[in-house]
Amino acid sequence: MPQVNDFTLKIATVNGTGSASANGLLMKSIFRMGVPVMGKNYFPSNIQGLPTWYEIRVTDPGHLTRAGQVHFMVAMNAETFAKDQAEIAPGGYLFYDSTWPRTREITRDDITVIGVPLAEMINHHFVEPRTRILMKNVAYVGALAALLDLDLDIIEQLLKETFGEKKAKLVEPNMEAVHIGYDYAKKHYDCPLPLHVKKADMTKGHVIVDGNTTAALGAMLAGANVAAWYPITPSTSVMDAFTSFCAKHRHDDQGQPQYKIIQAEDELAACGMVLGAGWMGARAFTATSGPGISLMNEFISFGYYTEIPAVIFDIQRVGPSTGMPTRTQQSDINECAYAGHGDTRHICLYPADPREAFDFAIRSFDLAEHFQTPVFVVSDLDIGMNEWMVPELKWNESYRPDRGKVLSAGDLDKLEGRFGRYQDPDRDGIPWRTLPGVHPKGAYFTRGSGHSEHGTYTEDAAEYQRVLDRLRRKFDTARKFVPAPYIDYARSKPVKAGIISLGSCDLAVKEARHNLKGKGTEFDYCRIRAFPFTDDIRQFIDEHETVFVIEQNRDAQLKAMLQAELDADARKLVPILHYNGLPIASMHIEAAIEDHFREAEAS
Repeated sequence: MPQVNDFTLKIATVNGTGSASANGLLMKSIFRMGVPVMGKNYFPSNIQGLPTWYEIRVTDPGHLTRAGQVHFMVAMNAETFAKDQAEIAPGGYLFYDSTWPRTREITRDDITVIGVPLAEMINHHFVEPRTRILMKNVAYVGALAALLDLDLDIIEQLLKETFGEKKAKLVEPNMEAVHIGYDYAKKHYDCPLPLHVKKADMTKGHVIVDGNTTAALGAMLAGANVAAWYPITPSTSVMDAFTSFCAKHRHDDQGQPQYKIIQAEDELAACGMVLGAGWMGARAFTATSGPGISLMNEFISFGYYTEIPAVIFDIQRVGPSTGMPTRTQQSDINECAYAGHGDTRHICLYPADPREAFDFAIRSFDLAEHFQTPVFVVSDLDIGMNEWMVPELKWNESYRPDRGKVLSAGDLDKLEGRFGRYQDPDRDGIPWRTLPGVHPKGAYFTRGSGHSEHGTYTEDAAEYQRVLDRLRRKFDTARKFVPAPYIDYARSKPVKAGIISLGSCDLAVKEARHNLKGKGTEFDYCRIRAFPFTDDIRQFIDEHETVFVIEQNRDAQLKAMLQAELDADARKLVPILHYNGLPIASMHIEAAIEDHFREAEAS
């Protein structure tokens, strides 16, 4: 049974009761105590009334991913009480509001039960109904502070930071609620429990932040000045954060805004606005999720063929159709790579955490303009909406945007002959472009129908094919510019088996590798960070007898792309798939790998 600084706490509540703030307070107080911590919020897509859970992993070893076990359950929802009780690992703890005793419902004798009459105490102390609901959550924070040995001074400081000067008067009643729970637990239970938090010094140089916020910050710092969108979970907070950052930082000396953010009538319109702004020379983007990508396909195909820069943040959620909007999945890997009708291939970046979402946001705008094409940043709900502990974000003050091949008025003055918008003078597939209104010589007609190297309409077979072949050549050139894969060999030479994955699977894979090594089996690891795939990935597959491809979807989309794009040997590739909407856990990966080798040995 895990003990000090190594356990998972899960809180079961009802959506709409204000528990999210209390749960965030718990997580951040542990972080401020210098202990690595993970927080995952599992909430329904309705406004209120349905079950919601918040999972906190306290992890001295630094495994900031789901372990797959719960050691301390805070069961605050009568509807899910039986399910929550069943999830507790043997030897764990069940905490509940004993205002309503549940003696008959507590069926396990291998766990410790802790009852605290939260509602009774809060109702005695506070009068207003909504205040009672909110303060009951704060009271369980106080009780847990006593049981787990959390620092009350840190909790109070976090409350002060949360409410600020304008709402400073709210700190006192919140601390009263904290002490109600804290004092009761201290009086009636041996505190702290064997399972508790001990101050450490392992979080310096780190921050707690979500990936949608970091992506928005990266977009602003990259120079994005136009954004168009249509609200959709879980991407909406990208635009909320971008709006906030621009309102604070993106004004000229006279206070005039130097940005434009438009809420369009739908996702297709938003994509069209972004392409129009990109055509004019702005750095423009949209943020959406799988259903939005489906609706944008016509304009994405247009942007690819007419070669207009655009950035699309896809915060993946569970599909198909509406699916489960507030659950995570890697369900759009294929959709983003090949979005649009006809032969299309798109540059895709796959961040693994909020820090990489920040870095890749900046890089995506450079790639979009360098290659004159839509670029996808393929994140997911887990990265985008959950708060992660990551190294502090770093900004390079010497950064200058890569605007790609853009002819100036002076360049066009010197141009001999006719400007060819879709010609390939450098033989890298990337043509030179012009911006509207710069020079008459740079004018051309942008069309999504068949066009020649000069942008003129054509149905000539040879002319059409030359443009399409150059587009493929441009995509191949991108292999040298996209982020290289992260590759880690267990030894100086490749071992027999390797693991390939991408995105938010990363930390679960790393913990699984660590645990499997402890059991005597080592694995090399390749995390794909971009599409098109590089030769390093092909080599990694070739040098291993077995390659486990770990992803969070049902149909092994990444595995299929590896076979199609790299002609990888399908007999080597073993899919490990997770797609129930919860973030993948290291335990799931370990079990799947062990089962594979057990079955292989038996056969």
